[in-house]
Amino acid sequence: MVSLVGTSFVGFDPQLFPLALPTESDFYRGVLFASLLLGFLGVHEFGHYFAALYHKIKVTLPYFIPIPLGIGTLGAVIRIKQKINDNYKMFDVGISGPIAGFIISLGVLLYGFSTLPDASYILQFEGHEAVKTYVAQNGTYPDTPPGETNGNTLILGNTMLYSFLASFFENVPPMWEMYHYPFLFAGWLGLFFTALNLMPLGQLDGGHILYSLIGFKKHRLVARIFFGLLITLAGIEAVPFIYLSIAQTGIAFHALSWFIWGTVLFLLLRKVLQNNFQWIVPLLLGSLIASAAYSYLYIGNITTTGSMIWVVWSFFTAFMVGIEHPPAIYERPLDPMRSTLGWLSMAIFILCISPNPIYLI
Repeated sequence: MVSLVGTSFVGFDPQLFPLALPTESDFYRGVLFASLLLGFLGVHEFGHYFAALYHKIKVTLPYFIPIPLGIGTLGAVIRIKQKINDNYKMFDVGISGPIAGFIISLGVLLYGFSTLPDASYILQFEGHEAVKTYVAQNGTYPDTPPGETNGNTLILGNTMLYSFLASFFENVPPMWEMYHYPFLFAGWLGLFFTALNLMPLGQLDGGHILYSLIGFKKHRLVARIFFGLLITLAGIEAVPFIYLSIAQTGIAFHALSWFIWGTVLFLLLRKVLQNNFQWIVPLLLGSLIASAAYSYLYIGNITTTGSMIWVVWSFFTAFMVGIEHPPAIYERPLDPMRSTLGWLSMAIFILCISPNPIYLI
């Protein structure tokens, strides 16, 4: 599944699966991309798996979740069959996956950077005529997408780590062409998925790690504030989607779009904060104000659409993993080595996350 769907990104003559089958060369490129991505996911989950076995915790082997959309998979999961009541064990199981996956993704990305062909490589791909014309004339990629974009140019969000590594290499493709390069695309996805798992919320890996570092009360405060940041990013995506959707009916009111999103947000906050209005009201108002300020003052409109990933992630964390970490029965301060790894993982999260990971212009 990942191989076939991946050809629409990395293939020279991409076909939309399942409407048409790819050529043999494109399929092999899709297999390469799938091997890299699934390899990362497998290493990440087996990191959790072996840490659980080490602590004699009942756990299943990893499950891969296929889907014929996007990149062909929703990721991989393991199922822990018992509650972990010791924060040392919780920390070890939580951090082992992200660290293992990060190492693999970093290696894939560095290999991709070190083996980059020159810019004429893009001439092999179907489409991209404006970019190909510019490259043929200048021998380099343009700084911005040439020609009319009309909402059809896919751009992957840059991150601090990706930008830092790219600065050491030549012929690095721009973020709107990067997904054609299997090693770069798989490496970028691996680092971004690592960052998603390291978010300091609930039962995510980052939630386990930060809870073990700072304890229940401090983590609860951080998690609530961080969820406020998450729903702010979600609002920046959701309001343009709502506005453009209702505009098709002839009703194009900015206030109505914000009212609809505000209502959804209120219900979501009631769910995660269990009707604690001392937190619901400031998070709701703060999120709406911040989203509106970004949309109108920075972007200048509410018609620029994003990937909706933060909307989905907001609901996923609210209904599947929660935002507050349940207290462990046995708690003790982490030793220096675990503390160092824990704060390092939080740094990895900051370096690998992108506020706008996928969008169209």
